[in-house]
Amino acid sequence: MLGLSSTMWIVLAILLGVALLFSCCGFKKFVWFMSIGYGLAVCGIGIALLVLGYTGFGFVKTNGMSYPALVLAILLILYGLRLSGFLIYREAKSVSYRKTLAAVSGKDEKKMPVFVKATIWIFCAILYVLETYPVTYRVLSYDGTTSTTTMIVGFVGAGISLIALIIETLADFQKNAAKKKNPHEFVSTGLYRWVRCPNYAGEILFWTGMFISGCDLYHGDYLAWILSILGYLCIIYVMLSGAKRLEGRQNKNYGKEESYQAYIAKTPLLFRCLPIKSLQSWKWIK
Repeated sequence: MLGLSSTMWIVLAILLGVALLFSCCGFKKFVWFMSIGYGLAVCGIGIALLVLGYTGFGFVKTNGMSYPALVLAILLILYGLRLSGFLIYREAKSVSYRKTLAAVSGKDEKKMPVFVKATIWIFCAILYVLETYPVTYRVLSYDGTTSTTTMIVGFVGAGISLIALIIETLADFQKNAAKKKNPHEFVSTGLYRWVRCPNYAGEILFWTGMFISGCDLYHGDYLAWILSILGYLCIIYVMLSGAKRLEGRQNKNYGKEESYQAYIAKTPLLFRCLPIKSLQSWKWIK
């Protein structure tokens, strides 16, 4: 049980430094703290965890990495590369996306003091460390042996995250392809036939997998439970908030179209098994 060990705090401090470094692009545009910088930070944390597992950063005693931990760290890297790469490409190629970013951040960007940007930067970096905490704990707690149960739970979590990563990637490609054909039409093909925000559904599933991957390890380590649950709940809130904002933009752009009204009447927002059609009335989500 790692608990409040000095090693854990030192490692978390290092990972926080990595997250801050990789997400500092947000000082150029503050929304990048939560988009491109987010992807880069998660990728950087994944790389740092690989280095930690095999080198101990030169001062932490480690026993290598278990196979589940290795897979989970690689998934963090792939997730971060996919997200940041896709967002960079979309911002470079999509005029409509650049207009959306300008509408979201244009006025606030000019007015925002540096200390406010720095506060956002720090809080975002802390979130990225917390949401990846289950993998960090798995790496640090590995003693060279892994029980069957721990292996199964780790791989189940990794499997969920892998499926989610595939869903997100496929949803992005499908939306891009549909928008190239009909840039002014809403997307209702491919995965979008089943849910209206498959990319956000994939995000939620990805971090659910990461959260599950650590649940067999903590036992009586209450701090680990608190940090893991806090990171998970915060990122789920962020994704629900993103889905709500996207829904609002789509209602504004397509709300008068009968085909869109028919589409949203029969298609859940995030999951088929949770037939939630709208988040607009959920006042606690901003």
